[in-house]
Amino acid sequence: MQTVRDIMTTNVDCCTTQDNIYEAALKMKQDNVGMIPVLDNDTLVGVITDRDIVIRCVAEKKPNSTKITDVISTRLVTGTPDMSIDDIEELMATEQIRRVPIIENNRLVGIVALGDLAVRKESDQRAGIALSSISEQHNQIQH
Repeated sequence: MQTVRDIMTTNVDCCTTQDNIYEAALKMKQDNVGMIPVLDNDTLVGVITDRDIVIRCVAEKKPNSTKITDVISTRLVTGTPDMSIDDIEELMATEQIRRVPIIENNRLVGIVALGDLAVRKESDQRAGIALSSISEQHNQIQH
C-alpha cells in the first residue's frame, strides 16, 4: 500500500515569521507554488497561500512590507508520512484543501498537493474525486 511518504514533495521552500508578504510572494513565483509553509524555529506555525495574499493583503490595501504573520493561516491541517493515500485524500476533501503540510517528529518533512495525487497513475481517479468534492463543497458555501 502506498503512503503519503511515497508521493509527497520533500524539497519545500519555507518562510519564517520574520519574513514579509513580498518575500512570500517572490518564493511562490520562483517555485511556482500557491502555498508556502511558515516556520518559527523549525516549527510549523502557519501557511501563507496566494489566496491569503490577495484577500488579507492586497484587498485590504496592505503594503508588500506587511509582516507575514499578519496574513498567514494558522488553522493548520496536517498529515503524516505514514498516512495512506486514501486517508490523505479523505482529509483534503473533508477539509476542502488542496495542499497538506506533512509533519514527522514535530518537523515539516513535505507537502502533499492534489497534483501529487494526480501524478500517480492509480491515483488519477482519486485526485479527480478529491478535487470534485472540494469544488462541490466550495460552490455550496458560496451560493
